[in-house]
Amino acid sequence: MGLMSSLSDPDIRKHLLRDEGEVIVDEVMHHWIVYVLPMVEILAALGLLIAFPFIDVDLAWFPFLLAFVLVGHALWKALAAHRDRFVITNMRVFRVHGVLSQEHATMPLSRILDITVKKPLQGRLIGYGHFVFESAAQEQGLRDIRFIAKPDQRDLAIQRVVQRSGLRGRKVN
Repeated sequence: MGLMSSLSDPDIRKHLLRDEGEVIVDEVMHHWIVYVLPMVEILAALGLLIAFPFIDVDLAWFPFLLAFVLVGHALWKALAAHRDRFVITNMRVFRVHGVLSQEHATMPLSRILDITVKKPLQGRLIGYGHFVFESAAQEQGLRDIRFIAKPDQRDLAIQRVVQRSGLRGRKVN
């Protein structure tokens, strides 16, 4: 695996408990809206390079330096968003994120007490939302998952997995 592919792929499968029969139900990447700001930064950098090529020679380095910083920041933010994954398995939910260093937070399905799905107006219009997990633990590394595409479908997927695992009692009439 090359450097670029190892930087761009968080390799979720290495975190699975294969011997225990754990399988991925859904691997969730961020909604495309998180890439808008990095694209705006790249366009601003291009605008700098186009608008200022004919300035004083003594200051010509400044727009190039500023454009370089903008592009570097945009690429870093886009890579960080791409590597941030939320995973639903048949046993737990977990999140892996980070570029150079990696953070991994896990919550077994049995510890999920409540999931709040927040959908701001713009999220409702273009199809994203945020999850807030409440668990039995006081401190948790997996609480807020932001900019999830199709949040209602993802919430139902988690509810189905919890129900199928037998962790929540079925109502008997």
